[in-house]
Amino acid sequence: MSDHSNPPSGRRSFLSRLGFVAAGASVAAAVAGTASAQTAPRRFEPTRHEEDAWMDQLPGGHRAYIDTYSTLGGITAMNYANNMLGSHADVYGGSDADYAMIVCFRHQATPLAWSDAIWTKYSAALADYVNFPDPRTQQSFTVNPLHMPDRADLASRGNTLETIAGRGVQFAVCNRATRAISGMLARATGGNAEEIYQELVASITKGARMVPAGVLATTRSQEYGYSVLVAG
Repeated sequence: MSDHSNPPSGRRSFLSRLGFVAAGASVAAAVAGTASAQTAPRRFEPTRHEEDAWMDQLPGGHRAYIDTYSTLGGITAMNYANNMLGSHADVYGGSDADYAMIVCFRHQATPLAWSDAIWTKYSAALADYVNFPDPRTQQSFTVNPLHMPDRADLASRGNTLETIAGRGVQFAVCNRATRAISGMLARATGGNAEEIYQELVASITKGARMVPAGVLATTRSQEYGYSVLVAG
């Protein structure tokens, strides 16, 4: 009777070859894994700074940031904030507390964060910078137009700093612009720039904070998950 079984040497040779194939496959898989790890895009993680931490501490399930750089834009932002909060309540059944919202006043919009006393004291010197006469009188404002609840004819639609802050909205005020404007006011009035700067900072509205630069705060807000709306 013939024996069709493989001799021991044949089986060892076959198993050896099988081992080499398995080892080769493992090496190939390891090389492929390493290559994949090297070519996979690294997930970006922004650097965090203590100065920006307040943005991450505001409560709310939605985050919105309204950027303003002109007087008209800053006035319009009050209406935008009102519309966003109102629509969220009307359509989604939500509340103001659902929103972490920041309005940034920078560049030409910066004075809109200041008190009526500042606008009255420096109205003549601010007129050219603000470049926004009262549409009713065509004269320069002598009080902050965002403190006028009866002015539905303005782009704010009667929404004021006080009413919007009362709904939980925070304000960011550009420090670089404040510094620049204090110098301009000092030259116009013969005053001291540092003293005027301190006066301006002390006058900012409730719910506002100074930020190093409005443009910087606007970009940092996106790193904290805020959707940015430009009011102009």
